[in-house]
Amino acid sequence: MFDLFASRRKFMTCAAAAATLALAACQPIALGGGGPSLGSGEAVPVALLVPSGSGSTTDELMAKSLENAARLAMADMSGAQIDLRVYSTGGQPAKAAAVAAQAVSEGAKVVLGPLYAQEANAVGAAVAANGVNVLSFSNNPDIAGGNVFILGSTFQNTANRVVRYGAQTGKRRILMVSAQTPAGEQARSAVAQAAAGSGASIVGNVAYAMSQNGVVTAAPQIVSSARANSADFVIVDATTDGALPILTQLIREQGLTADVAQLAGLARWDIPAQAAALPGLQGGVFALSDPQLGRQFESRYAAAYGAPPVPAAVVALAYDGIAAIGALARQGKSNALSTSALTQGSGFAGVNGVFRLRSDGTNERGLAIAKIQNSQVVVIDPAPRSFGGAGL
Repeated sequence: MFDLFASRRKFMTCAAAAATLALAACQPIALGGGGPSLGSGEAVPVALLVPSGSGSTTDELMAKSLENAARLAMADMSGAQIDLRVYSTGGQPAKAAAVAAQAVSEGAKVVLGPLYAQEANAVGAAVAANGVNVLSFSNNPDIAGGNVFILGSTFQNTANRVVRYGAQTGKRRILMVSAQTPAGEQARSAVAQAAAGSGASIVGNVAYAMSQNGVVTAAPQIVSSARANSADFVIVDATTDGALPILTQLIREQGLTADVAQLAGLARWDIPAQAAALPGLQGGVFALSDPQLGRQFESRYAAAYGAPPVPAAVVALAYDGIAAIGALARQGKSNALSTSALTQGSGFAGVNGVFRLRSDGTNERGLAIAKIQNSQVVVIDPAPRSFGGAGL
């Protein structure tokens, strides 16, 4: 029997750190966040909150990587100046709130970070009275809103892209497969919402327990539900360091082949690179940020700092945050960091593609659709380079 947990170890990667950003958090607080006034031509004081000081080697590496990416963005910037001030949060909400308040008292006009959702929730509350906006590295929509924006890619953004692609290619009968976890519930809800606006429909849902037995038990249920409901698009939330290897292998072996239904994922199937060789993923599709731009960022980061960013998807968010702040500062307006400015419809150019912040605190990112073919990741529907294009 294929060991799910051995599979988890085999495919474990620092990309799993991205999942930790979606920690359970308090309900979003209805805060202000109009944005402080900027003087003409002045350097923008930005407080970068990083998780150093927690005692965790992973947090220390992440903290340095986020700072590196932010400084790389500053080096690439023209027409605006950033006064970057780095504060350690220790990965703790109380300390994060305290250093954010300190940063604002010392002149910060915007907060970039922190990393974890509960920290971001606390920071938003701590600086709301000062009208300061927070661009968090979290991907948890539960803490978005008011003066807190999340930069991390969300299930909803990914689900919208995947479901829209399926509908455009004639795959409109969706079977949703998700874990019996809070993240799994978010994924299922995101796909349902995406389907409602795309012409597709949810014809079935199968939830699996996060255990070897749970996945083994769910596999025949998935196959029978797909056949009984004539599903032609099976979307799974599983990750390469979780249930995905064994789950997809089992459902393929039990008859849910590519000619029966298209398999699609809400997670990155190209991390780690060897995941593309998994038998169960062959012929499946998933969404990802512009891979060409991503490779360029990783190469430039490695050239500047001697090693690639890990995990690149999270580290890149620090670059994106500085890029957005710089783009707004270049406009020379006193309200450049207001909520209305941050949520401008044209969005911003990030190192992984275009993105924009939404008024509800979430974000929208331009994503590509890739297919696993012969153990290779092949982009079959490119990411848009501006808003209003295909896939947005």
